[in-house]
Amino acid sequence: MTENPGLARQAWHQLEPVHALFWYSPDVFAEAEALGYKVDTRWPSYFAWRAAPLGAAGPEAVSAAFYSFSPRMVAEHVPAAWTVAPPERVLKARTRAVDRMYRALLGDGIDAPDIAEATDLARTAAEAASTAGRPLAAANADLPWPDEPHLVLWHAIGILREQRGDGHVAALLTAGLDPAEALVSFAAIGAAPVETFASRGWTDDEWAAARDRLASRGLVNADGTATGRGRELRDSVERMTDDLAHEPWRTLGAEKTDRLAQLTMPILVKVLETGLMPAQNTLGIGRV
Repeated sequence: MTENPGLARQAWHQLEPVHALFWYSPDVFAEAEALGYKVDTRWPSYFAWRAAPLGAAGPEAVSAAFYSFSPRMVAEHVPAAWTVAPPERVLKARTRAVDRMYRALLGDGIDAPDIAEATDLARTAAEAASTAGRPLAAANADLPWPDEPHLVLWHAIGILREQRGDGHVAALLTAGLDPAEALVSFAAIGAAPVETFASRGWTDDEWAAARDRLASRGLVNADGTATGRGRELRDSVERMTDDLAHEPWRTLGAEKTDRLAQLTMPILVKVLETGLMPAQNTLGIGRV
């Protein structure tokens, strides 16, 4: 166990919305549409944006890395995403999209010294993040660093969020929770309504089967709510996720981590003021 695993969770809660606005921003959808992706839902571009660092990966590789999505849903978008635009074009457009998004959000404040200071701290943490056994974090860390501070900030947080998310998958595997069970067990503790998870592509029958498997292990009740053992198991998953994500923040140190939180708080406030972010992250502590 780490000496202060809560530091990793606090940092995630602070930084995740600063990065995750990307998945909901109209500026990003505009770039996706320009590439040729359908934007009536966010999923065609979501799979392209997030999987592009892996290269022209196929559905099995993306399903494995993303974990909680139904492989059937992944196969609807991958490899079709690469027929719309190859990963290299997607990544260039992703950088343009981040630039548009942050310029619209921050205006003249984009060149403020606080942004540059936050960028340096976030990059220090990201460069200390181990990518061993973490495919999405490693793929993003392999990309060249952009030049402008606001782009570096988004990229650094992206490495950190995927590093945490890859660790979250490891924690789920250690707990014996398969992709569908991971979502069912999360809904069972009341973290979000069951309907929230419909976007992950699992059928009602698949959801029920996962619930039955958890019930057979004494983790959920007949009504789908978590038992005491189920709550304990989810708590252990989140604690392990914190432990596995702690190294970048141990390296940065509590004082500088707090400073990063202070520097990014005005951005977080602006993100929340857009009203674009959902009230709940459907993957919990892991990632969007």
